[in-house]
Amino acid sequence: MTIMKLSKRRTSLLLVMAYIPALVFSQRELNRHDFFYAGEAKKHFMYMVKDGKIVWRYHNPDSRGEISDACLMDDGNILFAHQFGITEITADQKVAWSMDAPEGTEIHSAQPIGKEHVVYVQNGAPAKLMVMHIPTKQIKREITMESGTNVHTQFRNISLTERGTILASHMDLGRVVEYDSQGNKLWSVDVAGAWAATLLKNGNVLVSSNRGFAREINSKGEAVWEVNLKAYPEYKVVDVQKAYRLSNGNTIVNNWFNQWSRDAVLDMNNPPVQALEFTPDKKVAWALYWWTTPDELGPSTTIQPLNEPVVRSKMFFGEFK
Repeated sequence: MTIMKLSKRRTSLLLVMAYIPALVFSQRELNRHDFFYAGEAKKHFMYMVKDGKIVWRYHNPDSRGEISDACLMDDGNILFAHQFGITEITADQKVAWSMDAPEGTEIHSAQPIGKEHVVYVQNGAPAKLMVMHIPTKQIKREITMESGTNVHTQFRNISLTERGTILASHMDLGRVVEYDSQGNKLWSVDVAGAWAATLLKNGNVLVSSNRGFAREINSKGEAVWEVNLKAYPEYKVVDVQKAYRLSNGNTIVNNWFNQWSRDAVLDMNNPPVQALEFTPDKKVAWALYWWTTPDELGPSTTIQPLNEPVVRSKMFFGEFK
């Protein structure tokens, strides 16, 4: 059989395999983990992968704005912030609720607090940390945040901690700050290009940076582990986004492909890796490449294991539960 007789999907896969022989490109790429996947793209798309197959897909061709943050919750719903608003959908893709960002502002991250509240950062002049009561859309808490004047680059991700605080990544200021529900600063560390930060079970904080690295930092602000994706030239890295610490101790780091770039042509001869999984000793345990049509996963921002959904009843921010 010649390549001319193969399907477009199969041909694309063979082209990738031909130019990167050191990596194994097959269905096994999707077999390593069962995961929820979302990324910043020109249109909204999200996927769930189970047993090496895409078992759920969400495509909204009429959307605008990039999905900078998304989470799968234990009730099966998905909460996602998409630059110009926040939406929660059910497993059958019905809109449970949504809100638009006010004119001149952007919302790139949101976290659920139970079923009736959501906390998010609204980039703007000034940027604000907000707690909203979902049924009434009333703002229950509004905290002005330090930020630069470029609305788009102020914040990308916030994350709730198990102690009821917020870790906010000030991307434009190059800083991660932990805040309580009154807006008091509890802890701060400088990280250039800070994209996202999460509190680990050992009390340290895992930070990802769009400068190309992921770093684990202790309470003293000291780096105790770091991986720089640009130190792995066999993988094409464009822009690091979120990082996730797995229960086995490995770390998944998402690598973004910019569809808005002037050079935004996906080169199937040398495609960017969508995610890399690193062992504690910084060896690559998994490289995700799934750019084949019709179900290419697209740019990568979020990978969340299906067996680790966000338990929304446990999420709280100070007095908001």
